[in-house]
Amino acid sequence: MTKSQKMVGHLFAIFTIVVWGSCFVLTKNLLNAGFTAIQIIPLRMGLAYLTLLVLRPKFMKLSLKDELTFVLIGIMGGSFYFFLQNTALSHTYAANVSIIVALSPILTVILAQFFSRSNERLGKFVYIGALIAMAGVVLVVLNGTLSFHLSPVGDLLALAAALAWAVYSILIKKYTEVYDNFIVTRRVFLWAFITAVPLMLLTDGMPDLAPLFTQPPVLISWLFLGVFGNAVCFAVWNIAFQRLGVVVTNNYLYASPFVTVFVGWLLLDEPISLMSIIGAVLITAGVIFAYKQDKPKIEE
Repeated sequence: MTKSQKMVGHLFAIFTIVVWGSCFVLTKNLLNAGFTAIQIIPLRMGLAYLTLLVLRPKFMKLSLKDELTFVLIGIMGGSFYFFLQNTALSHTYAANVSIIVALSPILTVILAQFFSRSNERLGKFVYIGALIAMAGVVLVVLNGTLSFHLSPVGDLLALAAALAWAVYSILIKKYTEVYDNFIVTRRVFLWAFITAVPLMLLTDGMPDLAPLFTQPPVLISWLFLGVFGNAVCFAVWNIAFQRLGVVVTNNYLYASPFVTVFVGWLLLDEPISLMSIIGAVLITAGVIFAYKQDKPKIEE
């Protein structure tokens, strides 16, 4: 992998985190329009699938084993992940959820060592960088609030969401190295949509779709979430996986809470504290430090 290819991988990861961090603000428009957190999932997944179908109208043939793996990937990185994360928010504070979900890069590191056949070897810098970045995440998410409350149900759901994303990261990497990333991502959204629909019907039922076509802010939010937040970003995120590796790419997730805080300040006039600024510096330093490689030992 050349330096320029790796640089593109970093740029893709940064772009994705900026968009994903902004999705929080856009999701508020859908929630305010009467959609529930669970109803938003199939709306996003369905639009994302159609978008990628237009961008890449090709199909791939898979064995039954690989297809079943994609069902699992669609659940872990799509329907189940968003369901766990959104449900956790109804049981605990958003700060708790954001911090715990940010553990997914560390969980990915652990899972990659036990279950992945990747040649990625982790040195001390990855672990030190992860600790530095996690400290930054805590400062950014608390954003000047020093109180931290524990809610066993909500916190466990958030931890399950972080684990689901780690599993997704491990499972998807093999296919991004063999197939077109847009086609792989589209297959993920197909199964995410299929598995999210019954979940929605069993919980909140069908939503009223009228606001999507009668309220411009709601329509823009839906298009942003489905087209950019899902279709484009998941595809380029998978390319980042291919070029940087699962561990390095997932370390960029530490910056997502800071992006959310910044976009909230920019669009919703929410305050940014000195604590969040210090946290942003720690997050950046942690990601850079985690990418620093140990010098390989020469075997004689």
